[in-house]
Amino acid sequence: MTEPTVHDSFVGNSVALPRLSSSLTVSSSTDDENKRSTWSRQLDFFLSCVGYAVGLGNIWRFPYLCYKSGGGAFLIPYVIFLVICGIPLFFLEMSLGQFGSLGPIAIWKISPIFKGLGFGMAIVSGVVCVYYNVIIAWALYYIYQSYSVSWSSCENAWNTPNCVSQNDMNVLLNNTSFTNISDLYNSTFKVLKQSTGIENMGAFQWPLVLSLFIAWILVFLCMLRGIKSSGKVVYVTATFPYCVLLCLLIRGLTLPGAWNGISFYLSPQWEKLLTFKVWGDAATQIFYSVGAAWGALLTMASYNKFSNNVYRDSLVVPLINCGTSVLAGFVVFSLLGFMAEETGKSVADVVSEGPGLAFVVYPEAIARLPVSPVWAFLFFFMLFAVGLDTQQILCFI
Repeated sequence: MTEPTVHDSFVGNSVALPRLSSSLTVSSSTDDENKRSTWSRQLDFFLSCVGYAVGLGNIWRFPYLCYKSGGGAFLIPYVIFLVICGIPLFFLEMSLGQFGSLGPIAIWKISPIFKGLGFGMAIVSGVVCVYYNVIIAWALYYIYQSYSVSWSSCENAWNTPNCVSQNDMNVLLNNTSFTNISDLYNSTFKVLKQSTGIENMGAFQWPLVLSLFIAWILVFLCMLRGIKSSGKVVYVTATFPYCVLLCLLIRGLTLPGAWNGISFYLSPQWEKLLTFKVWGDAATQIFYSVGAAWGALLTMASYNKFSNNVYRDSLVVPLINCGTSVLAGFVVFSLLGFMAEETGKSVADVVSEGPGLAFVVYPEAIARLPVSPVWAFLFFFMLFAVGLDTQQILCFI
C-alpha cells in the first residue's frame, strides 16, 4: 500500500494523517487500525465529551464565581479565555488522541521528555476519581432522603436548638436574625453527619459508606464493556441534566424574589475587571471546566475513527459547556432569590459555592417548594448524573 501524500491527507474539514504505531513510525496498515476499538456511533463520543466537560463545577462553582467576580462583567474575561485558551487546548488534546490512537501515557512516547506528562495525568485523574465518587455517594443518599425531605422539619432528634421550621419562619422574621442559613433546618447534621471540625474525625457513617459502595458498583457497571457500555449510558446521563435544569429554571422564575436573585447574579460591576484576580478566576474556571490536560480528552478521542471531524467537536463541546454554566447560574440564583425573599435576608447572605451550595443551601430552598420531594429527587438525580458522566470517563484513563 502506498503512503498517503500531504495533498491526499486532507479530507473535507478533517485532517486524515497516518496514525502513530507503537514504535512511533508512520504506518497505514489495516492491522494498526483494528488494534483499538472505536465508538459504535459518533454521537456516543460527542455525548461522552459533553458529559465529561459539563460537570459539578458548572452548577456549584461558576454561578458563585460569576457573582463574586463582577456579575455580567465576568463574562468578558470568561469568553476571552475560552477563545484563546479553552478551545485551542481542547482541540490540541483531542487531535493528539485521535491521531495517535493511544492513551495519555503511551501517546507521549512521541517525545520521551514529555513522558512524565502522561503519568501526571493518570495520577491526577485517579485522585479526582476518589473525590468524585464521594460526591456521587452524597447525591445518592440525598436521593434516598428526598422521599420525605427529612431536613425540612425540626421534629428530629438530630436538630440543633437553632433549628426553625418553615411554619414559624414568618413569626420569627421580625424578631430574630439568622447568622447561618444552615440554622433553618440543619440538613448537614442529618444527611452528611457534619462533625464539629477537622480535628474531630467522627465514626463511620454507615449509610454513607453503603452509598459510596453503591456508587462504585454503578461506575463499574457503566464501564463493564468499555466504551460500548459507557457510550450508551451517556444518552441518559448527558441529556437528563438539561431537562432538569430547564424544569428548575421555569419553576424558579415563577417564584417570588427570583428576579432579584437573577439581577444579583448578572448585575455588572465593571470596576472589578481592573483586578488581576478576576482574570485569574476566569482562566482557572475555563481550565477546570473544559477538562483539558487531564488525559480524559486524549483517551476519548483515541477511540475515534481516524476521519472524525475533530475540529467541529472541539468547537461545539466547549461552547455547550460554557452555555450550561450560564444556564445553571440562572437556575441557582432564581431559587436563591426566592430563599432570600422567604427568610428576609439579602441574596448575598444565602449565596454559597461548592458542596455547601449543592448539599446545604439548595436543599433548604427546595424544601420550601410545593411538592418538594419531587424537586429534591430531580435536583439530586441531576447531580448524580452529572457526576457519573465525568467519573466514568476519568476511570478509563
